[in-house]
Amino acid sequence: MKKYKSFTLIELLIVIALLGSLAVGLLAALDPFEQLKKGTDTGIRNTVSELHGAIIRYYAIRNYMPWCSNSQTCTNPNKATALSLENTVINNIIQTGELKPNFVELAGGQLGSIYITGTNDPPVVAVCYKPVSKSFTSNPNTKYNQDGTLSTIGCPTGNPNDNCYYCVK
Repeated sequence: MKKYKSFTLIELLIVIALLGSLAVGLLAALDPFEQLKKGTDTGIRNTVSELHGAIIRYYAIRNYMPWCSNSQTCTNPNKATALSLENTVINNIIQTGELKPNFVELAGGQLGSIYITGTNDPPVVAVCYKPVSKSFTSNPNTKYNQDGTLSTIGCPTGNPNDNCYYCVK
C-alpha cells in the first residue's frame, strides 16, 4: 500500500482561518461606505463639469448667460441650486442643444446638491457642490464657499462637516 502525503484537517482549517482574517482586514481597510461616498462625489463632480461647460457654450452661442432673457435683461443667480433653476436655466441650455434632453433624469437627485452663481457682465459662472467623501473633502479644489468665492476658513480641511465646496469656475 502506498502512503500519500497530504494535508491534515487541522492544517486546512488553520489556512482557511488565516485567509478569512486577511479578508476581514482587507475589507476594513477599504471601507466600503467611503467607496460609495467617493462614487457619489465622482458622479456629482462630472455633472458639475458638464453643467459648467454647457453654460459656457450657451454664452458663446447667445452672447448672454442662460439665466438672462437677453443681453440687457438679466437676474443673476446667487447660490441658486440647479434644481431650483431646472425649469428656466437648464431648460434654456437643453433647448440650445448644449445639454441632452434627458439631462435632468440622468442627473437624478444630484441637482439639489449643485449650486450655481454667475453674472452676465462680466461673464462669470461658478458651479459648486459640497463633497462627502474624505478624499474629495481634502482635494485642493475643495477650497471655495457655496457661491464660488475662496473660503477663508482654510479649506480643504478633509472634514466633510466643514463648509468647503468643490467648484468649477
